[in-house]
Amino acid sequence: MNDLHGILYAYRSDANLGELTRPRNTCSLPFGGRYRLIDFMLSSYVNAGISSVGIIVHESYQSLLDHVGSGKDWDLSRKHGGLRILPPFSYAQKGGGEYRGDMAALAGVADYLQNIREDYVIMGRGDMALNLPVNKVLEQHIATGADITLVCTPILKGTPRFSEYVEMNEEGRITDLSIHPTSAANALESLRLYVISKQLLLDMVDYCSAHDIQYFSRGVLQPRIKSLKLVPYIHQGYVAQFQSISDYYQRSMELLDPAVRADLFNPARPIRTKDQSNPSTYYGPNAISRCSLVADGCYIEGEVENSILFRGVVVEKGAKVSNSVLMQGTVVKAGASLSYVITDKNVTVQEDRMLMGHHTYPLAIAKGSVV
Repeated sequence: MNDLHGILYAYRSDANLGELTRPRNTCSLPFGGRYRLIDFMLSSYVNAGISSVGIIVHESYQSLLDHVGSGKDWDLSRKHGGLRILPPFSYAQKGGGEYRGDMAALAGVADYLQNIREDYVIMGRGDMALNLPVNKVLEQHIATGADITLVCTPILKGTPRFSEYVEMNEEGRITDLSIHPTSAANALESLRLYVISKQLLLDMVDYCSAHDIQYFSRGVLQPRIKSLKLVPYIHQGYVAQFQSISDYYQRSMELLDPAVRADLFNPARPIRTKDQSNPSTYYGPNAISRCSLVADGCYIEGEVENSILFRGVVVEKGAKVSNSVLMQGTVVKAGASLSYVITDKNVTVQEDRMLMGHHTYPLAIAKGSVV
């Protein structure tokens, strides 16, 4: 994979995720007990042997910088290549304001793109969870002679009005691209992950910049479906996308399924994250933990059922947590009861409080709150 360069979009905070993204970029959203969303695509790149990755950022990216650091935990701390954080300084100097779309984001880092040494580029979003065999995507791209390969999934999970879908003919070539339709029957959902040659990418960035085209899908792919050879790579594995608080809750609960965990955390393609070296979790003599994912460093004396607990969560004696997601540093004090609740980092639930949501409308508690 020394001929493939990785680009990750990490420049937005999705307002549809409410309290979960107010303090952070969507790509740094905690997921799965000990990970951030960006870990999944970044690990997929590294597992394929990619040694040069650029992360395009714009706003609310302090927690993202704290997490990825120099890229050491992904073996991307290197003298040549490695991990590069691409802030919007040059774009801001041109008076562009915030990025309006992915082509605008690429135009903002045009100088970086010019200096890419590899012949091919994979462009992806850092705000979804999947374990993608990137090497197979590139192999198919070269074998089919495609101008652009689009990674797609046959398992439709996104809300149509926030998603994109493709249709293909018998020869395996994309014939239609639908953006934010009302329904998505008989289509493949595009994950907005693309493999493209460096030269074609540079040509498109120049063209879009000169014609004020902001979006890759609508401004580049749709008008060129007939003139460019667009080929889908169909990813059959698990994919988690996050378009609302309810999505985040449902995708988190799916991790309690062993089959989902086996696919997403395939040991042949490990998901890497920042090492924190926490101690083992302590379970008190009367503690109960059923069908839950509990990270290191927790202190449990109460009852936990069908829940996901991040590092450093405390559940005191007499407290009960069910069907909930508790992020790092959450403290549930004695006698409190939580059901269908998502707590952000460092939330404290006081004694004997009762918090209850619903599986279709979970209750989300903002970072640092005392309830």
